[in-house]
Amino acid sequence: MLELGLKFTLAYLVGSVLGSLVVGQLCGGVDIRRLGSGNAGGTNALRTQGKVFALWVMIIDVGKGVLPVMIFPTLSLPGVGIDPLVSREVIAYSVGFAAILGHVYPLWYDFKGGKGGATAAGVLCVVAPDLALPIIFAWFALIVVIGYVGLATMGTAVGAAAYIGIVGLPEDYRLFVLAVLIAALIVFTHRANIVRMWQGTETRMHLFRSG
Repeated sequence: MLELGLKFTLAYLVGSVLGSLVVGQLCGGVDIRRLGSGNAGGTNALRTQGKVFALWVMIIDVGKGVLPVMIFPTLSLPGVGIDPLVSREVIAYSVGFAAILGHVYPLWYDFKGGKGGATAAGVLCVVAPDLALPIIFAWFALIVVIGYVGLATMGTAVGAAAYIGIVGLPEDYRLFVLAVLIAALIVFTHRANIVRMWQGTETRMHLFRSG
């Protein structure tokens, strides 16, 4: 259990490194939390800083979901080693969720982070690789059709959990629990978007608009 706790903490700290603020510092000290919606995620980065800036933000935010899940389960920590009583699957799912929590509530940035969509996508693409392309396609398709990034992100997360539940239970119950937790967190972090959509004030995203 010590191994699980330490790796969960390490993954949370990795997740706490926000791509938008890292790229912002490299681009002259831009803090997108002071711009646009005030959110530190990729959507606000795209709206306020453009496609290239947002692309690098997405690479970092997706990557910090991918790397802990790929590396931490088999990583032998000095003085801790590998606990044979803890499933590698449990480690993978735990550190994946920890990375998402770090992105949403980053220690390094006063617990004010993004909404977790990109990091969650990175985690799901590793733990359920068969869903990688469908997740990406569904997300883009929903944005093109409805224009709301928040709704597309929520819909993709909920859809992934539902799919895993339909085809994976009861064997993949751990993966299903992870997917449900991710979907619940994503919906929670987008609660303000839900209110704005209900009020008709949510901004639509036009992915292919020039400029």
